[in-house]
Parts: sequence; C-alpha cells; structure tokens
Amino acid sequence: MVVVGINATVGSLLGFLHEGPQSGWDLMVTAQDRIGGFWSLTRSQVYRELATMAEAGLITTDSTGPRDRRAYRLTDAGRSAFAQWLAQPPGEEQIRYPLLLTLAFARHLPADRLAAFVAAHRALHQARWDAYREQERQARAAGAGDVDLLTLDFGLRYERAVLDWFDGVSRTFAARGSST
Repeated sequence: MVVVGINATVGSLLGFLHEGPQSGWDLMVTAQDRIGGFWSLTRSQVYRELATMAEAGLITTDSTGPRDRRAYRLTDAGRSAFAQWLAQPPGEEQIRYPLLLTLAFARHLPADRLAAFVAAHRALHQARWDAYREQERQARAAGAGDVDLLTLDFGLRYERAVLDWFDGVSRTFAARGSST
C-alpha cells in the first residue's frame, strides 16, 4: 500500500497509536504532553483525521467505552503509512510569533504598552523553561536516555535562547529610556 498525502497530524496520531489503543481524548492529551511545546493540534483536527484514518483503513475502532469513548487501534496499513511518512524528509520550519509581529511595528505603540507586552511574553518563556527543566528531571529519574529527550532538549535550548534575547530587548529598552 502506497500512502500519499499523509500530513503531520495523521503522522503524529499514527505514531502515538504505536504505543497502544487510545481514545481521541487520550490522543489529544498525549499530543499536548509530547509535542504541544512545538506542534499544535486542535480537537476538531484530531477527530476529523481519526474519521479519515478509519475510512482509509489505517486504524480501527473498538466498541464504544465509557462516555461514548472509542479506542482507536493501529492497523498494519497504519503502521506502513506511518513508516512511509516518517521516512520522508521533514519540511522546513516556519516561525509564527505574534510578539515579533507586534515588535515589527513597535514604534507605533506607547513605550509602557510595549514594555508590558514584552514582560508578559518573557514571563511565559520563563515558565516554559521552568516546566521543561522539571520534565527533564522527571524523565531522567524515570530512566529516559538522551535520544528520548531530544525534543525536550530543543525546548530547553530554545527557551534559553529566547530568554537571552529578552535580556537584550530589556537592554535596548533601557537605552531608550523605557523599562520592561
């Protein structure tokens, strides 16, 4: 079976289902925990793709469980489709950072408003850094190896770089006579 057009959402759902049957809700929680720091999936996307995947024979569903939850299982065709998707070179990343868009027009904002935006975003990145550090501690305590922590390592390094960048922004604001 040659599968054409497997998108990243389908690929990630197939990857998570390698770990065993999961409901749509479970898949959302898994996605948020495992890839939520760098990839977003909406509930509507997940359920739409699950229906398409079932129709294509990539997954099957068990009978409905509590609260009408269905457990989705990977089929051999799903395993094959996942392997084909994963073997393709990943696409290029795209930066979509709303604060940077605002900063592109910063001269049109009052300095105190701009400083408040920057301070709020710095606080978000500091909280992510702290959360990633705790995740790393827990993962290492559970025996995770370096290869298991590659995406978490990226998150840590990314947040450190962003926090360093914010320090430079603060210096720029201080030089202008504004505070963050």
